[in-house]
Amino acid sequence: MEVKSQIKAIVWKVLKETGDTVKIDDEIVILESMKMEIPISSEFNGKIKSIEVSEGDEVDEGQVVAIIE
Repeated sequence: MEVKSQIKAIVWKVLKETGDTVKIDDEIVILESMKMEIPISSEFNGKIKSIEVSEGDEVDEGQVVAIIE
């Protein structure tokens, strides 16, 4: 299952790592856009298979930031 960015932004902070267990609404990354912090949370319960972004990366709307299995 893919977790995607809802906006174009910069990855400010990566909060979870590959292998971490997450529940619905757990924050995975925090994006920054126009000096606002936008948390990206899990929509699923599961284990993080991979984090697809790094701090400082620019992401587009709809880009996958993490994969949960």
